[in-house]
Amino acid sequence: MEMEVWLEWYGRILDDFGFSRKADEESASYLESFLREHGCPGPESLTVPSLDFIVFGAGPSLRKHVKRFKEVRGNVTIVAADGATTALLEEGLIPHIIVTDLDGRMEDIIEANRRGASLVVHAHGNNLEALRKYLPRLQNLIGTTQSVPYGCIYNFGGFTDGDRAVFLAEALGAETVVLAGMDFGEVVTRYSRPDMGSETGRADPVKRLKLEYAERLIEWIERNGRIQIEKW
Repeated sequence: MEMEVWLEWYGRILDDFGFSRKADEESASYLESFLREHGCPGPESLTVPSLDFIVFGAGPSLRKHVKRFKEVRGNVTIVAADGATTALLEEGLIPHIIVTDLDGRMEDIIEANRRGASLVVHAHGNNLEALRKYLPRLQNLIGTTQSVPYGCIYNFGGFTDGDRAVFLAEALGAETVVLAGMDFGEVVTRYSRPDMGSETGRADPVKRLKLEYAERLIEWIERNGRIQIEKW
């Protein structure tokens, strides 16, 4: 996605959610400074064994789709959107890449990272404290922002972890992307909200709007991108 196109989306997101661009950019500045001190890694550092990708979201179909993947698994690049990492670990799978804003089950994200998963860590106005807390415990990562990229941080397009993973896949040269565990409905899971006391629950209005944006952005890249998308 060209930056001028993304900034049109970003302006609508700021308006619809009441987010602060200044806060987004403060978090991005912190992440950029951290990465600059650690070699300023870029996308070439990510693990990409195949140009066929599968992106796992944290929707209600996630566990079913992880089991399906284990039955048909081939040579693919496995990307987990944040909390989907937990479901993969539960089935003995380590994603090649985790796209995260650090609000999934961090013990699992850190463990997967320790066992070889690359991380794409996203900075936004609500996760500065999480960046401060967890960045020193992570390795093999690059950074992204939802504002204008610069220095050691990137913006490949996308808003939520799931749709950002799809835009990342295209930026990494993916030819095909399978969407798994991405339902865009009104039900959230414990993988999406690790503090939830049950397996599933109703999405609140903010989460529903985020999922609407995620679905619209994936529809946009399906129409305008060059990757072929398959939806499980």
